Amino acid sequence: MTKKVSFHTLGCRLNMSETGSIAQGFVDRGYEVVAFGKEADVTFLNTCTVTDGADSTCRNLIRKASKHSPEGKVVVAGCYAQMEADKIKSMLGVDLILGTNEKYKVFDYLNDEDETSVKIDKMTEFWGAATTEADNHTRAFLKIQDGCNYVCSFCIIPFARGRSRTISVEDAVAEAKNLVSKGFKEIILTGVNIGEYERSSGERLEDLVSELAKVDGLERLRLGSVEPNTLSESLVKTLSEIGIYQDHFHIPMQSGSDSILKSMRRKYDVDFYKKTVKMVQEYFPNASFGADVIVGYPGESEEDFKKTFDLLSELPINHFHVFPYSKRKNTTAAKMDNHVQAEIKKARVKTLINLGEQKQIDFAKNLVGKTVNVLFERKKDGAYEGYTSNYVKVSYTSSEKLENQILPVKVSQAIGSKVMVTSI
Repeated sequence: MTKKVSFHTLGCRLNMSETGSIAQGFVDRGYEVVAFGKEADVTFLNTCTVTDGADSTCRNLIRKASKHSPEGKVVVAGCYAQMEADKIKSMLGVDLILGTNEKYKVFDYLNDEDETSVKIDKMTEFWGAATTEADNHTRAFLKIQDGCNYVCSFCIIPFARGRSRTISVEDAVAEAKNLVSKGFKEIILTGVNIGEYERSSGERLEDLVSELAKVDGLERLRLGSVEPNTLSESLVKTLSEIGIYQDHFHIPMQSGSDSILKSMRRKYDVDFYKKTVKMVQEYFPNASFGADVIVGYPGESEEDFKKTFDLLSELPINHFHVFPYSKRKNTTAAKMDNHVQAEIKKARVKTLINLGEQKQIDFAKNLVGKTVNVLFERKKDGAYEGYTSNYVKVSYTSSEKLENQILPVKVSQAIGSKVMVTSI
């Protein structure tokens, strides 16, 4: 009888690329991938620990996995496993705990007969990862970097993933060719801090994207999150010249207050951030922007929060990733004594989410009547869904098979932050 494996991935696109590679490893060994929640011989949880909310979700998923597959093995891997192995080990139903690097060696440990086997590593190697056919995505995620050398006061990721390390340009191109050969037309380059690629590898990120643009069959390229201090004009100019880069940029902001940014140990101030966005617009006039924002960082006053609200209102940012500040052990911010009350953080988060939703709606409305190229990804409720180059979700009802096709469409209507298409 064919063995079955299920996966659940929490957190970033980097985690998604890693799950894809691990899933393929199971398929290559004869496993059938089933949906999370179905009974399986192995349930693999690739975890996140960026906030205490993520930690709580991880624990809930562990309980669900044990309930759905009481006879199967539950593997808890990734960042939360790296940081909280002892806490996970105390939970019933967990068979194997694998750290950030050790998760790639899951097949070496599956047959361990220990009550709960724990494998935590020093995170010094670079393990490549990319979306695979087993992962069931239309757009492919390709990991080019891992870890981080920054010491932001609020962030636990350097503890969970180690120091920055990268894939070579040559290996990245080879991986991209493999992805294209499997039918992927769009690749998103992912990592913890991909703007540090050159400092970690000795090779320029500009050269990497230029070489990827030469891969036959690759029609779309995107970068994951890029820190503003690493988004150089040279890089943006190169992206504008290669012809396949899509005009959406995710540039973490975190706060609109210079005093808060300084306390966070961010490597830029508000004026620099504004200039970075303006510079990108000069090369990509139709670009949309996403930004991470932390609300309720220790010492954040009403004035600090208003500065963040005003900056987000002013800039052409329409994809908000809003996080209430969360204490992370071993970080500087966790030791501060001027923490913001939970109800204040909650209200501020809601205020920014509402602003972000309105800005997404306004951006979608501006596309009505325009012709845009869309990569259609999946069919849902009778309509195909996909994304424009500037990352607006599109819906189109069609009896034809459109999955994984890039087509020019005319936007006829905006419904919330999504746009509708009536003709191709």
